[in-house]
Amino acid sequence: MNIAIDIGNTLQKIAVFNSDECMYCQSFPLVTEAVLLSVFRQFSIKNSIVSSVAELDAQVVDFLKINTKIIPYTHQTKLPLSILYKSTETLGLDRIANAVGAATLFPAQNVLSIQAGTCLVFDFVNEYKEYLGGSISPGIQMRYEALHEKTKNLPYLSAKNIPPDFLETDTNGSLHSGVINGICYEINGFIEAYKERFGNVVVLIIGGDFAYLKKLIKNTIFAAPNLVLKGLNEIIKYNV
Repeated sequence: MNIAIDIGNTLQKIAVFNSDECMYCQSFPLVTEAVLLSVFRQFSIKNSIVSSVAELDAQVVDFLKINTKIIPYTHQTKLPLSILYKSTETLGLDRIANAVGAATLFPAQNVLSIQAGTCLVFDFVNEYKEYLGGSISPGIQMRYEALHEKTKNLPYLSAKNIPPDFLETDTNGSLHSGVINGICYEINGFIEAYKERFGNVVVLIIGGDFAYLKKLIKNTIFAAPNLVLKGLNEIIKYNV
């Protein structure tokens, strides 16, 4: 069995795979040695991999080195797809794993994956398993924070359950409209642009805000909450 660990900006996730089948998946505020011990008591794990956008606990790494064959995950790691990104050394390893997961779920198809979390990230893999790049912009909460912190009078808000109208008549409503409708127009506009250039495109959405945004996006999209973890598992299989 393989264990894949995804250390994100907000949450940290662990998944255990038996070949392609996900046997266990859980999110934590912090992955610790105690957390891993609990998982390893349940499963016989041979291989591991870690993708991290934040500093990783050294004890976690030491635990994995002692108890598994750990696959070093760097920009030099062998991948089951081609990276056609100009500055490969600056490409986030989570984005690479995300692209591998997308290509694995929908082989021989153009796939656009959207990560709706701290940032709004678009990644595109074509039907030839070539990663072409994408775009990065602020996520929902970052937009609310910027409006409050970079102005003198605008309040600090969070997304409300009821989607705002595009035409709001007070300040709070106008902020909600600008953030939520703005990000939805952005997503829909990007999807249409990709379809215009590449034809048939499968669209996936992941991240902490996907459940909220999925119902507001007019295009057909598929939820893929564990896409990065699936990609990491595929990278393990490719390297073992």
